[in-house]
Amino acid sequence: MATCVGIWILLIALHVQAADGQMVQMDSSKSGTVGSQVELRCIFINSNPPVKISQVTWQKLLNGTKQNVAIANPALGVSVLPPFKERVSFKQAAVRHRTPSLEDTTIVFSNLQLSDEAAYICEYTTFPAGNRENMVNLTVFAPPMTRMTLTTPTIVARAQKRKMTVATCVSANGKPPSVIKWDTKLKGEATFQETRNQNGTVTVRSNYVVMPSRETHKQKLTCIVTYRSEKIIDSVVLNVQYEPEVKIQGFDGNWYLNRQNVQLTCSADANPPVTIYQWKLLNGSLPSNVEIKNNTLFFKGPVTYDLAGTYVCDATNGIGTRTGIVDVNITDFPNNPPPGGSEIPQEQHNAGAAIGGAVGGVALLSIAAILLFIFLRRRQRTFKGDYSTKKHVFGNGYSKAGGLPAHPPIPKNLQYPDDSDDEKKPAQIGGPGGFEASERDFDAEQEDLKRPYFTVDEGESRDYDERTLAFQYDPEPEIADDMISQTDGSVISKKEWYV
Repeated sequence: MATCVGIWILLIALHVQAADGQMVQMDSSKSGTVGSQVELRCIFINSNPPVKISQVTWQKLLNGTKQNVAIANPALGVSVLPPFKERVSFKQAAVRHRTPSLEDTTIVFSNLQLSDEAAYICEYTTFPAGNRENMVNLTVFAPPMTRMTLTTPTIVARAQKRKMTVATCVSANGKPPSVIKWDTKLKGEATFQETRNQNGTVTVRSNYVVMPSRETHKQKLTCIVTYRSEKIIDSVVLNVQYEPEVKIQGFDGNWYLNRQNVQLTCSADANPPVTIYQWKLLNGSLPSNVEIKNNTLFFKGPVTYDLAGTYVCDATNGIGTRTGIVDVNITDFPNNPPPGGSEIPQEQHNAGAAIGGAVGGVALLSIAAILLFIFLRRRQRTFKGDYSTKKHVFGNGYSKAGGLPAHPPIPKNLQYPDDSDDEKKPAQIGGPGGFEASERDFDAEQEDLKRPYFTVDEGESRDYDERTLAFQYDPEPEIADDMISQTDGSVISKKEWYV
C-alpha cells in the first residue's frame, strides 16, 4: 500500500515538473489603424521531453464573451470562422501542412476594422499537460477626415457690423478624437463641438467667428488639427467685400493766387473696385476751368478765388457708395516752406517750442530780478531814519556828521551901546563869567576849529567850561561838501542820508 502511494506521488511530481517548463509567448498589446494589417504573435515553448499538441484555438474576448476566430488541428487541419474568414490567416505555412507544426501559430489580421478591437486568447491543448493559454489586447485607431472650408465663397462686410462665421474646420470620425486650434492675426473667436458616433469614433467641429470689415480682407486663417502625434494644417485666405473707403488728395493747404497745375484726386479702397466716381461742389457748381478724367479733377489755368469751396467725391462699387470731402481755401501768397524745402517734423516743432518757452521764462525772470534790484537800490538811497541820530556840537564846532549849528545860543548878558547909530554891535559886559571879543580871542577860536572834534549825544550829561560853549557869529564856518543842512538847523552826513 505504501509502495503504491509513493509511485503516485512521484508521477504527480513529474507532471508538475513538465508543466512548469511549458509556456505560451504573446505580446501584451498590439495596435493598428483602420484598413491596415496587424500580426498577433503566439508561440508555444515546449518542455523536455515535449508534450503532444492536440489543438490550437484563437478566441476573441469581448465584454466577457468568447468567440472562436481560428482553429488549427493536426488531424482536421486549419479552420477560420466567419466573420474573420476573409481577413484572418495563420502566418506560418507549416501550420497548413497535412502534418502541421503548431509551435508558432501567429495570425494576421488584414483590412483591420474598428470592430476588431478586443482581447484575443491563444489557447494550446496538450497531452498529458492539459491547456496552456495567453492573451493580447488589440487597439484599433481611426485617423480622422479633416477639412477646412469657408462659410461662403464671398464674405460681405455690412454697415451693421455683425459677427458671422467665416470658416469651419472639421475633424470627422476620429478615434481617439482630434484637437483643433486656430492660427491667425484676425481678432475673432472660435467655437467647438464634439459628436460621438455609433462606431466609437468622434467628430470634432470648430467655427471661426469674426466681424467682417476692410481690415479682415485678405487675412490668412489657419486650422491646425492634432491627431495623436500627427499635425494636419489647412489654411484659407478671406475674401471680404466692402464699401469704398474714400479720400480726396491733392490739396496741400498752399493753393495761392496764380498757382499753376493744381488737381484733386478721389482715391478709394474698395472690394470690388469702384466703378463710378461723381464730383460736385457744395452750394454751387464746379468751376468752368475744371476737367474731369476718371477720378481726378484738373484745374486749368492759374488759381483764382473761384476755386475755393467744399469738394465732394462719391465712389460707388457693387456693395455701396461712400463719400469723401475736402475744403479748399485760396490765399493771396504762398506759404513759404522752411529753408531747404523740407518740412520740419512735428517733433522738432515741439522741441523748439519747449526751448523757446524755457529761454523766454529765463529772460522774464532776469528782467524781474533787475527791476527788483533797481527798486531796492532806490529805496536805499531814500532816507528812512529819524532825527534821533543828530548830535550837539562841541569842541571845534563840528558834529559827528561834520556840520555846524546855524545859530548857536546868544548869551543873555549882551548889551548895545547908545552911541551906535548905524548898527548895534554886541559887546560883552565886564564882570564875572563874562568875556570880551578881541582879536586874540578870535584867533583862539580859529585854533579851536582846527582841533579834532568830538561829539556828545543828547542823552549824555557832562559839564563843559564856558569857553567850549562860546561861539563867534562872524565869520560863519562853511559846511563841508559831504554834509546836508536840515530844517531844524542841524546837519547830517550824506552817508547817513542815503544809508
